[in-house]
Amino acid sequence: MTAHKMTAELLWQLGRLSVLGFSKDKKYIVYKVNTPSIEENKQNTKHYFIPVNGGNPTEIENPNTILKNKNISPDGKYLLSHQEVKLQNILGKDFYPELEKSEVQIYDSLNYRHWDSWHEGKFNHVFYSENRDDAPKTDIMPNELFDCPQKPFGGDEDYIWSPDSKSILYVCKKKTGTEYAVSTNTNIFQYDLKNKTTRNLTAENAGYDVAPQFSNSGILAWLQMQRDGYEADKNDIVILNNEIKTNLTAHWDGTVDSFLWSDDNQKIYFIAPIDGTKQLFEIALTNPKPTQITDGDFDITKIVGYHNTQIIVCREDINHASEIFSYDLAEKNWIQITNINTKIYEKLTFSKPEKRYVSTTDGKKMLVWVIFPPNFDASKKYPTLLYCQGGPQSALSQFYSFRWNFQLMAANDYIIVAPNRRGMPGHGVEWNEQISKDWGGQVMDDYLSAIDTVAEESYVDKNRLGCIGASYGGYSVFYLAGIHDNRFKTFIAHDGVFNTQSMYGTTEEIFFSNWDFGGAYWETENNVSQKAYNEFNPINLVNNWNKPILIIQGGKDFRVPIGQAQEAFQAAQLKGIKSRFLYFPEENHWVLNPQNAQIWQKEFYKWLKETL
Repeated sequence: MTAHKMTAELLWQLGRLSVLGFSKDKKYIVYKVNTPSIEENKQNTKHYFIPVNGGNPTEIENPNTILKNKNISPDGKYLLSHQEVKLQNILGKDFYPELEKSEVQIYDSLNYRHWDSWHEGKFNHVFYSENRDDAPKTDIMPNELFDCPQKPFGGDEDYIWSPDSKSILYVCKKKTGTEYAVSTNTNIFQYDLKNKTTRNLTAENAGYDVAPQFSNSGILAWLQMQRDGYEADKNDIVILNNEIKTNLTAHWDGTVDSFLWSDDNQKIYFIAPIDGTKQLFEIALTNPKPTQITDGDFDITKIVGYHNTQIIVCREDINHASEIFSYDLAEKNWIQITNINTKIYEKLTFSKPEKRYVSTTDGKKMLVWVIFPPNFDASKKYPTLLYCQGGPQSALSQFYSFRWNFQLMAANDYIIVAPNRRGMPGHGVEWNEQISKDWGGQVMDDYLSAIDTVAEESYVDKNRLGCIGASYGGYSVFYLAGIHDNRFKTFIAHDGVFNTQSMYGTTEEIFFSNWDFGGAYWETENNVSQKAYNEFNPINLVNNWNKPILIIQGGKDFRVPIGQAQEAFQAAQLKGIKSRFLYFPEENHWVLNPQNAQIWQKEFYKWLKETL
């Protein structure tokens, strides 16, 4: 059989797995697979179920016929749902109905747009009804100008039933307008069906409270961040048992992604970043000291549930998109349950990821992923890319991206250097927090330490180094373009922060900039914020730009708005630097449209071929 390398076209033929849960009898795992169609320019979705122990999948038209419905109350009497409710006048025709063809929007406060949508006076609300098709629905948040599920990404995981079916628990940030835009203070509320009253269960906590989940014995657990305005704070597991709250992971030097109660109610399983991967941990209620269960060069991305001694998870790595696996807690072995993309992978030669540790300028050891091309030949010299991760506090692990795909980069004969620089979770809370208010500080030295160390290898072509990244990674590209001392031959920045001052004035989640920049740009006596808007502002380094740069931007990106890319491209053009502006009018902070995604990949490698 002839082996092939990954291509952009092949990457977008891969199926994308999403697990929906167990069947009602817990004998099957129900999941869906989205497969992009380039020709139709859409995602095609199919649903399946497969035996928990593995076997052949069966396609199913309506997965709800076999799925356990978490939105039905435990006693079977009621059903939860959510829908948008129009509660606020925003549009011109709301105020002037006789001018119904007007396109005016009128705002008196912030949060007028979020992620990729403009606020039109509609709010997500939770409803309950008797469990029959024609039953009237009751809004548990009547006339409240708040959202549950949380926008932009929340779903029905934001609300659950209590075990006795007498109350509904839901996640909500009960703030609106400008107050909403500067805070991360979500709480978990309990709505009593009989009295129609609401109680705030987490009123004393100032930061995020999310993901409520009951054990079989009725103990409530949730994820909590303590500090308001800090979206990447340490994420802990808190339990409420007989009105006593306990932070199980308070003294653990890590942060939790997600969790699931054990069937015996004695422990909680959770996923957390660790040493450049995401692994499965457990913590007992009687001995709150986390134990790492799994280890290896892969990421566990979701805990599905249990079957006998096996725990069912989703797992991926740099060379493989997500599949369902079972891990035997007793035997300590893995079984791959789904094989959505196995036939494609069987025909490919893979890149080789290698974990290294590099000394930083302040005497620390930094993990760096180095990904080598398929059929790597150490006697040759390869162009090499420094990959700058976004977030700025997103884990740089064994993730499988359909855009920033290391497997595809390596298949195009590039070596990729991906450092777990300051700001990455999985290396202790201190390392994770060091990037806040220091965007252009130690982290930039970390980047350069990584590329300089790897570039000493004989197989790296020092004259063909590139620098690439998105979001905070795009900021890193813009910043490094001004300080790189001719290390790099070319740059690619996607949705990157170019001007911290105008970013503060146009982004929608103000709490983020307040925390990471240290305040507003007009606070001239604030030395911390002034550093962010001056010394750490890429726009002030443009005079040092001297290499080609590709600038990519989504038109509906309200997190890092279009002006950032426009300012950067205009500066490069007026300085006479070879540059290109790749603009996607209908994309947000990501690229989701299949044909747009193909052009993204084609232009990415076209630019590297032209300039590297």
